[in-house]
Amino acid sequence: MNFDETLLADLRRVLGDRILAYEADDVPTIVIKADDLYDVAAALRDDETLAFTFLTSLFGMHYPEGYTGPGANSDPASAGRGEELGLQVLLYNMRKGQRLRLTCSFPIGNPELRSITPLFPAANWMERESFDFFGIRFLGHPNLKRILNIESMTVFPMRKDFPLEDQARDDKDNRMFGR
Repeated sequence: MNFDETLLADLRRVLGDRILAYEADDVPTIVIKADDLYDVAAALRDDETLAFTFLTSLFGMHYPEGYTGPGANSDPASAGRGEELGLQVLLYNMRKGQRLRLTCSFPIGNPELRSITPLFPAANWMERESFDFFGIRFLGHPNLKRILNIESMTVFPMRKDFPLEDQARDDKDNRMFGR
């Protein structure tokens, strides 16, 4: 067995059918359901063989309607569902020097996930940043509020629907920015 096959076997042993897809790219990636995020992160942290005990990064993403590239929900039942938000979590096993990426997507109309801050305290600020810029609400977060933008702001600036141009000007066009 090579490195990726061994890791995949261990992941399947611990997570079973919670793995929707697996990619062995530069960083091995598993796609999971958003509702499973907390339980999957806890299992990966607590399993003695996997021991992904260090949270490297957590960040939100926006997949606009029609996007079919990497990270988009590949579930055929989601076809035509429209815009989605996504989350990626990068974990690290320090003993083995092994990285793992978790990714999930969910409808933009209900951007709620269970906070993993109780498992990884470092997730606190990263979850706040994902809330601030993408509007992803982390249930059970100890202090979920904007971290960089003002509290009265009503939009989420990293979503692809946020206008990049001054709306009062008529000499600019969002198409210049791929929108």
